Amino acid sequence: MAADMLQTIHRDPALFYWILFPITIVMVLTGVLRHYATTLLATTPKKLPLPTIREQRSLLRGINLRTNAPQISGPSFNARKNFLVQGYKNGIFLKDPENRGKAPGNPMTDPAAMEGMMGMMKGNMMMMIPQTVIMGWINAFFAGFVIMKLPFPLTIRFKSMLQSGVATRDLDVRWVSSLSWYFLNLFGLQSVFNFILGNDNAANQMAQQMSQINPGAAGASIFQPGQDPDKLFQSEAENLEVLEHWFILDGVEDRLLATI
Repeated sequence: MAADMLQTIHRDPALFYWILFPITIVMVLTGVLRHYATTLLATTPKKLPLPTIREQRSLLRGINLRTNAPQISGPSFNARKNFLVQGYKNGIFLKDPENRGKAPGNPMTDPAAMEGMMGMMKGNMMMMIPQTVIMGWINAFFAGFVIMKLPFPLTIRFKSMLQSGVATRDLDVRWVSSLSWYFLNLFGLQSVFNFILGNDNAANQMAQQMSQINPGAAGASIFQPGQDPDKLFQSEAENLEVLEHWFILDGVEDRLLATI
């Protein structure tokens, strides 16, 4: 009975050479070209003024103090907390103390913000244009082809992901269409790009999206356009004041003796 339920499709072996391999090779070459194009279009980040760096690092210092508070003793924590809270409330760490309390300026007039927006637009274009061209190429020449069958069983939830462009209801979920093979290559070639280009590459679409979501990792400003640094400082001062400190080494002798 199990043999009667086995679904077999007679496919032309040339599908591997004319559909599967071309899509894979084009995706790899597109990733390599995207990496070098992004590298050429990338602008050298400008050095931030010292007051701006102090403003950003002062906020990060308060966040790190809250995160790692159990790692330092009570007197050390209180000394750091009092220094930071006093500086936050008095506006010592602001790069423009004279503009304290005023509405933030228009981010469109800030050269640094505009440069960051232009860099993000370049990254989006380098992702959207190649993928749009490849998607149109696959839909024009390879739409509706079933190119391979996975050797392991899958649940029915994978059917929409693996059989895009093939409008069949009774086809086994293990069959993969040409359009789905494109999506699998789009999100699954990171290890190939790491092998060819190294770990720090711009070929992977997901890695570029994550770097845009977390711009602080790339050395950009931690303040979003239009944010008031003074309000962030006041909020961080309140977080430090209400934090209940505890030291990780409190009672360590008793805990050590209890384990013996």
